[in-house]
Amino acid sequence: MAATPWISLTTDYGLTDGFVAACHGVIARIAPSARVIDVTHLVPPADVRRGAAVLAQTVPYLPEGVHVAVVDPGVGTTRRGVALATPGGLLVGPDNGLLPDAAAALGGVTAAVELTEPRWLAATVSGTFHGRDVFAPVAARLALGAPLAEAGPAVDPAGLVRLPSPVVTPDPEGFTAEVLTVDHFGNVQLAAPGELLGPFPAALRVGSPGPTPARTAVHGRTFGDAPDGGLVVYVDSADRVAIAVNGGRAVDLLGVVPGDLLRVAG
Repeated sequence: MAATPWISLTTDYGLTDGFVAACHGVIARIAPSARVIDVTHLVPPADVRRGAAVLAQTVPYLPEGVHVAVVDPGVGTTRRGVALATPGGLLVGPDNGLLPDAAAALGGVTAAVELTEPRWLAATVSGTFHGRDVFAPVAARLALGAPLAEAGPAVDPAGLVRLPSPVVTPDPEGFTAEVLTVDHFGNVQLAAPGELLGPFPAALRVGSPGPTPARTAVHGRTFGDAPDGGLVVYVDSADRVAIAVNGGRAVDLLGVVPGDLLRVAG
């Protein structure tokens, strides 16, 4: 670990309660020299897929360190708490599909453990707040350089829970893809990789699969390539196909939510 240890936090805790501060406090008590980056605490509650996408698209740009993610509707059940080692850093959180995409973005899992060592955890572990009592103290100890193997028994990386692969289906005129995320600006990110958009013409059609008439869109590079109020289909900063409205919100115009399908055709 670097001389100045880094820890990042990604959660669905929100900002109106003391949950985030409690996690910061636990880290500060154990590893006062650690610097903490708050990625976001506004993942929609229990939306593991959204949390996984945010985490995977962010960690490659953070300092090498320990990345804690807590979007954990199964907290207190038999789901495991885990820590994963990768060539680009460590990941700590629930074994519910939240971490593997981020691990892949950091070079893949090289080792994994289940977090069971009592000395690494809070003296009393709440059944509903593992972010404070399990994941934060483990992250702080890892940031100080404690060996991963001391946190608990080894886990076979092949047995980690993984989310189902999102739908991406090419066809002769275009492709159908699942809405992966919707950002703060209302831009709609699809699961389709950016390379799928490369050969498409300047004029596109975007809509739900089926007989519903599709909307016209511009194949562009940035928002201003479409007229005011117009749709633009582009490759976003995470190298995914995305849809925006110049001066508006694509999510409102298209009426979609994550998990819906959209078809893009030339």
